[in-house]
Formats: sequence, C-alpha cells, structure tokens
Amino acid sequence: MSIMATREIYETAFDEDVQTHSSANQCPECDGRVTTNAVETVCEECGLVVNEHQIDHGPEWRAFDEDERERTGAPLTAARHDRGLSTEIGHGADANGNTLSGRKRRQVARMRREQTRGRFQSEAERNLAHGLGEVRRIVSTLELSETIRDQACRLFRSAQNEDLLPGRSIEAMATASVYGACRCNGISRTLDDVTDPARVEKSRVTNAYKTLNTELGLPAKPVTPSAFVPRLASELDVPDQIRQRARKLAEDSESTGVTTGVRPSGFAAACLYKAGHEQGQLFTQSAVAEAANVSPVTVRTHRDALDELAV
Repeated sequence: MSIMATREIYETAFDEDVQTHSSANQCPECDGRVTTNAVETVCEECGLVVNEHQIDHGPEWRAFDEDERERTGAPLTAARHDRGLSTEIGHGADANGNTLSGRKRRQVARMRREQTRGRFQSEAERNLAHGLGEVRRIVSTLELSETIRDQACRLFRSAQNEDLLPGRSIEAMATASVYGACRCNGISRTLDDVTDPARVEKSRVTNAYKTLNTELGLPAKPVTPSAFVPRLASELDVPDQIRQRARKLAEDSESTGVTTGVRPSGFAAACLYKAGHEQGQLFTQSAVAEAANVSPVTVRTHRDALDELAV
C-alpha cells in the first residue's frame, strides 16, 4: 500500500472519530453543550438529561453473607452533637437477636447508665446536644427536609462557637436557627409558624434571630407572597386554576413594588381570595385569614390594593 493511500485511511478514521466525539458532546434536542458529572449528563442550554448512571458506585455498608456480615454504622450527621459517632447500647437482645438472660440484662442496663453519664465531656457539649435535639424536634413538627435540619444544626453550632448562647435561652436559639435556615433557603415559613411548636415565647425567638442575623451575617432571602400561595392553596384545597391565578396576581404585584414592607402571607391570602371570587368560588375572608394566620382586616386591605392595581 502506498504512503498516500495509508495517509487517506488515517485521515478518514480521524475525521469519523472527531464527528463522533462532537456529536456526543451535543444535546440531541437543541445542539447545546452537555456536561457530565458523577450522576448524569445534562445539557447546559435546555437542561435535558441525556444520560444518567443508575448504579451507585459507593461503598456497600452491609454484607448479607453469613460469614462476612458486618456493618460500619450510620454516616456522619450534623444533627448530633458528636456527629453520630457515639455508642448506643441496645435493649433486650444481643447482636445475633438472641434474648438476654436476666443477669445479662441487668449488666447491660448498668453499662447503658454509665455510658449515658459519660456521654458529655463538658457543659457546653451537653447544651449543644440539648439544642440540636430541640432543632430536630421543631423540624420534624414542621415537616421540613433533612437539608434544612442540617443547616439549622450548623447554625446553632456556629452560634455556640461564637459565644452567642450565654444570657439567651437554648430553646430560643434553636428555634431561631430553624427560622434562619428557612429564610436562607426562601422557604415560606413565618416566625409564627416556627414559634408555634417551640417551647419559648415569640419575643425571645425574635431577639435570638436578630442576634444570629447580626453576628453571623445570614444570607437571608426575602420571602415573597408568591412563595406562600402554594401552601395556602393546599390548606384551603383550592383547584389548580385558582392557585395559578393567585400566583400570577402575587407575581404581578411584586413587580410593581406594592408588596414591599407588607406581610407576605397576608398578601398571598388576599390573592387567593380575589382569585377565588374571579373563578366563582367564594371564600370567606375569615377562612382565608385563618389559613394565613392573619386577621380578616389584613386580607381586606390587601384585596383593596389588588383592586386598585387592576392586575
């Protein structure tokens, strides 16, 4: 084979490889650029998921073979004062599930008591455990995500490291940490919503949150009325058409600046009230105000502002 023929074969193969590589890096929908991470391949332009890896290549925490059965324990978590590394002594059975004898149960009970006594190395660690437990309780009552729980726990831990707890209630600082995590993520939870399951007065939570916001410089996002519309619509069980109309009313009002300085939940309630009347579903002002935890006068005032805007 001549040198020219061999060169043409290599050039043809190189061109085909370039075309295949370029097509693999293009979105099949919009021809945009795609990027691949450890989980999926996504188009940067339209967001199309081109490919995803459904196999978890992480470590297997448990082996079910009888000869190699072992368990490494739960992963580290910010919701515990010791990151979840403390020892927990069970009740009533050994590692193989066999029932303990009376003598062994009494021995395990004594071990559990001594382990509980030596669980905390200092008073600060005991306060941290109490505060994180309060954070977990409030987050569970409000049915918030684990991400919010972990962020609230980190806020409380940062508050203790910055010596913000002396002179303030641990329960108030824990509640303020949950409210701060909600504000930083733009979640539609008012201070009243977070304070209801708390074991402290609202005024003390307010002061604790102001301290957190000032000393730690929280990147709190302003909560808009449109963010409250889905939650209120779910509580009032309204159709999707009314919910969408109420959200549009709230977004149009936000663009005009009329919602600046007003209570977002009250304005969202007024949007739902107005949208319901436009669609023929007559809500009472008392029912909408009760769902938003505001007074009927607030709903009526914001309804009049919406009528003046004619959005």
